[in-house]
Amino acid sequence: MKNIKYVLLLVLLLPTVLWLFADSLLPNPFTYFSFRAVFVQYTGVMAMTVMSIAMLLALRPKFIEPYLKGLDKMYRLHKWLGISALVFATSHWWFAKGTKWMVGWGWLARPERRPRTGQPDLPFFEGLFRSQRGLAETIGEWAFYAVALLIVLALVKRFPYRWFAKTHNLLAVTYLLFVYHAVILIKFGYWSQPIGWLMATLLAGGFYAAIWILLGKVGAKRKVKAEITALEHHHDMGIMGVTVKMAADWPGHQAGQFAFAMSDKKEGAHPYTIASTWDPATRLVHFMIKALGDHTGRLSDKLSIGMPITMEGPYGTFNFNDDQPHQIWIGAGIGITPFMARMKELEVAPDGKDIDFFHLTRQINHVVRANLLADVEASKVKLHLTVDNQPGRLDADQIRARVPNWQNTSVWFCGPAEFGETLRKELIKHGLDPKQFHQELFTLR
Repeated sequence: MKNIKYVLLLVLLLPTVLWLFADSLLPNPFTYFSFRAVFVQYTGVMAMTVMSIAMLLALRPKFIEPYLKGLDKMYRLHKWLGISALVFATSHWWFAKGTKWMVGWGWLARPERRPRTGQPDLPFFEGLFRSQRGLAETIGEWAFYAVALLIVLALVKRFPYRWFAKTHNLLAVTYLLFVYHAVILIKFGYWSQPIGWLMATLLAGGFYAAIWILLGKVGAKRKVKAEITALEHHHDMGIMGVTVKMAADWPGHQAGQFAFAMSDKKEGAHPYTIASTWDPATRLVHFMIKALGDHTGRLSDKLSIGMPITMEGPYGTFNFNDDQPHQIWIGAGIGITPFMARMKELEVAPDGKDIDFFHLTRQINHVVRANLLADVEASKVKLHLTVDNQPGRLDADQIRARVPNWQNTSVWFCGPAEFGETLRKELIKHGLDPKQFHQELFTLR
């Protein structure tokens, strides 16, 4: 989580510092209208900065994963960049548009215009940009209304995922409109200064990303064909097991990673943590899917053996790699899946670590329980199983009581984000090194 905060802080500070080399938020003389002129420029630059980086992260660039600790963390940063973009864009819109309204309402007095002394000859490009200011302002205004609606919809969890995926891609269209708006309306003198060079780079990168998204090319090089070979239904738990056979070009995966699966183009791709280890001889990959939403709730009726699907991945760095001799695993509900894969991995290649595995679930049937106990025995993991219909009963005090040397361990958590954050704070408060708490932020919005 700290990496996300540091990157977000850098994204906000770097363009601010470069902008301050080119302009000032304290113009002389300082009036509302002189401040408005520079503040509109500043908020416009910042809005385009965070939107451009958000567009680039939407490409799911593999090389950035190690630095941000996984695609799940990249999407968390993407979310906060989107929120930041909405804040800057709203501020930009209000000072640009609201000022005109306040003058019309009589709340502000428009400053007297200086008498025209003749229009100086302008360089070709500066003159060209000025001639398009009216059109750029109109396009930017309507693009803002669209992007504000789309970002709000993206943040509403009740908005169905299939509609979220479709409408979210429309942000690429609005971004392209904003690129035109920014190129025309950014103060022309900025382009010859570091802030202009940064903006040119970001706008070019964001333009490329937007086109790539609209062409449906995101993750294209990491997509492979697969076929469903087995289905296992646990209706009493609301869980379905799905086994697929990957095409020969699947690169393999580590325990704890996830993949995007698409069985219906109308629904789009959904992320699922892989619940099995990789065996190139069989090329079989297993998933455990919980009916948590509109899409996953319908999967049991839609999937069938022999159905072709498209897989993209693998992604994620929740891979259990550390130098601690003792690990604590905490899997809540369907958050057990990465630990299932790791136990299968340890069965084949033990790493000699002592492992305490805390799994809490509201319900577990005899088949799932038997499979879990078999994996625990084969992998030499110590299981602490809590079956309770009151979630959250496991707490940091219980973990510390059951694992005497817990301060000298690493903790790997997968489950509800709020529950994980509560455990993290409590364990750190009592002495756990923050670097030793690893949490899968498995949510895309």
